[in-house]
Amino acid sequence: MSEASKLAQALNVRTNQVQATISLLDDGNTVPFIARYRKEATGGLSDEQVANVATELQKLRSLNERRETIKKAIAEQGKLSDKLAKVIDSAETLTDLNDLYAPYKKKRETRGSKARALGLLPLAIQILKQPVDSRTYNQIGGEFIRPKTPTSAHVWQGARDVVAEILSDNARVRATFRRRALQNGTISVSKIDDAQDDRATYQLYYDFNVPIHTLRPHQILAINRGEQEKILRVKVEVNEHDKLLAIRQVARANPKSVLHDELEQASADALKRLILPTMERDVRRELTESAETHAIEVFAKNVRDLLTQPPVANHTILAIDPGFRTGCKVAAIDPTGKVLATGTIYPHPPQNKRDDALKRLMLAIRRYDVTLIAIGNGTASRETEQLVAELTRSFDELQYLIVNEAGASVYSASQLARQELPDMDVSMRGAVSIGRRVQDPLAELVKIDPKSIGVGLYQHDVNQKQLSESLDQVVELVVNRVGVDLNTASPALLTYVSGIGPKLAEKIVAFREEKGAFENRSRLQKVGGLGRKTFEQAAGFLRVRDGNNPLDATAIHPESYAAARKVMEKVSINLDDSEGEKRQKLSQLPATKTLAKELGIGEPTLRDILDQIVQPGRDPREELDAPILRSDVLNMEDLQVGQVLQGTVRNVVDFGAFIDIGVKRDGLLHRSEPPRGTELAVGQLVTVAIKSIDKTRNRISLAWVRES
Repeated sequence: MSEASKLAQALNVRTNQVQATISLLDDGNTVPFIARYRKEATGGLSDEQVANVATELQKLRSLNERRETIKKAIAEQGKLSDKLAKVIDSAETLTDLNDLYAPYKKKRETRGSKARALGLLPLAIQILKQPVDSRTYNQIGGEFIRPKTPTSAHVWQGARDVVAEILSDNARVRATFRRRALQNGTISVSKIDDAQDDRATYQLYYDFNVPIHTLRPHQILAINRGEQEKILRVKVEVNEHDKLLAIRQVARANPKSVLHDELEQASADALKRLILPTMERDVRRELTESAETHAIEVFAKNVRDLLTQPPVANHTILAIDPGFRTGCKVAAIDPTGKVLATGTIYPHPPQNKRDDALKRLMLAIRRYDVTLIAIGNGTASRETEQLVAELTRSFDELQYLIVNEAGASVYSASQLARQELPDMDVSMRGAVSIGRRVQDPLAELVKIDPKSIGVGLYQHDVNQKQLSESLDQVVELVVNRVGVDLNTASPALLTYVSGIGPKLAEKIVAFREEKGAFENRSRLQKVGGLGRKTFEQAAGFLRVRDGNNPLDATAIHPESYAAARKVMEKVSINLDDSEGEKRQKLSQLPATKTLAKELGIGEPTLRDILDQIVQPGRDPREELDAPILRSDVLNMEDLQVGQVLQGTVRNVVDFGAFIDIGVKRDGLLHRSEPPRGTELAVGQLVTVAIKSIDKTRNRISLAWVRES
């Protein structure tokens, strides 16, 4: 099958869609550009579908490179037959390829290789063939007694070693054993006797024995971590029937052969000494890879949902990064993100300057017309919330919200933070980051390594390269889906724009600072190092508001400006007309198919142009739930079983979702609670009821409340 056919089958899309996408990718086009501005070619594949094609294409090509490397290595040994080449060409996974390569792979010296060197391969082949003839056992073995194999025991042991190695290297044996282990095997986990698990983190796995096929990804990763920390002992167990089945499909002992017992002994040795250890590693690796892939997918979805949270606009924010001994860092930030003032208050132990803190906060609120207080959710968060709740009672319009501060400290110490806030103390930058991520989560969170955002599970235990690539792709898709203001974007944000990397992002910002604001998209081409191809890839995702070309504030690509102008001229529309007026005028246009043909563009492009004319530069984040703004504090002691509350999804994991209901601890909504088919997303508002409260362990269990 062709690349396109294989990928189309795997991704459940049409072959011609995949082929067009592959061609565009090979021509140097980015995923966001292809998805947004080449819909006619791809048949309207979404950005995520195009990204999947790009990811799977890379995997397929890597697999094919490995395939060719293996064939070349075997050919150099003079052992690549046409039949073997066909089998290698038909292998569909890297594991299958490695199984086929195993007999030909150069190994360190082994018992089997030593026996081969002594000339015992022919005898091993006879053991595998199980001949029935007139020769006796001693006659067959006696032919191989030589100076280096002086006794019958030497001969037969060496021959069995060769047989064991042949069986363990057999691709069918390996594949069958692995498949049977995954289907019918069990995983046995126990606590190492003298291991220290002070917090009983792995207590669930002290005596854990379950079928492998029932393991869930988070269990696999937890077991792996416990094993790495030398707390847990892990063993894969396969029943005798499945072990023997794997061997007997390629080598079955014949009771009538005098070599019957030799094959039985060699098979048992192959299983115990070679196959079981190798297959246990293979099974564990396959389980781990599957669990890691799943964990990365969950983490990536959570990051995507977090980045697409709607901005809380038009608020002057007082951001507080809470703390005890070092105090609470406070930053007043205007609606554009400009820092108005900073300071430190000490309302909590050991200083206990609560009255002074209240006085200083009230002064700042009045002086800067603060309408919203953002509190980081770290140490002393809830104690600070109680202080802020007291403040809100003195101001009619003042509200507050708790902000996930994960990664704020990472940003504070970064080079970017030093560039943006050069004269500010590191600890104070964290408060600024907390406030700004309320005003525009995407613009602020892209300044932080996605792995530090804090919406994953076991993210430090998975393949870090794969995780980084997946998260970078997610950030890129979100940034380009939303669009970026060319005149205000930070280098960190510009880095993720289609076609623009870190170095070019720095050049764009430097150009802007030296030459002044961009008055249109075209001027972007004056930036050194930004060529025609890069402009083509990036232009549509960059917005120039209040410039000299109104179309530059939309998602319409410059290549479609002529068509957009013709549409607007046709019905006398201006982009600043009211939405209702524009919709009414556009309803007078000919059918989309007719108009697209008249304009010489595709129907998908025309539909996108019409959408942008109606809602120029529309931010897709506006359609999502806004965060809950609070004006009074809720303590764990206030909760009662059955109480119904509205909460915000903070993290989605395999076993459920953690919901912020306004108390110190997030509640757990178990995955069995929401109706089948319900998919929760980070930032989503949900209605839940208190199911149970465990004050000893500070745990809250939640129940799903059906929406009316």
